[in-house]
Amino acid sequence: MKDTITIEDIQVRCRIGVPDEERANPQELLITLSLETETAKAGQSDEIDQTIDYHAVYVHARKLAEARERKLIETLAEELADMVLNVFSAEAVTVIIKKFILPETRHVELRIRRTRT
Repeated sequence: MKDTITIEDIQVRCRIGVPDEERANPQELLITLSLETETAKAGQSDEIDQTIDYHAVYVHARKLAEARERKLIETLAEELADMVLNVFSAEAVTVIIKKFILPETRHVELRIRRTRT
């Protein structure tokens, strides 16, 4: 099993939702990214270039989420997974998106896992 770097509950504000009215104003989402990678070399060398820079992942994720409007959180999740796998070369990624849209619920949550092909 690979090691995992998790960035939990990244706060983003983006225009997302199926009806036009829902996309009229930015709404808060929480995004969690769990990146599967090898960290032993970094642990031994104490060098950032031997691991995935989680600050850079955080910055990229926020920019990607806030860059344009979307109808579905599924679309955003796929875009985030693609970014982590291709820009940061993680072996696999789990993306969790929490959306606060339904009354009398804590949140709606989508969870996907993607691997490098």
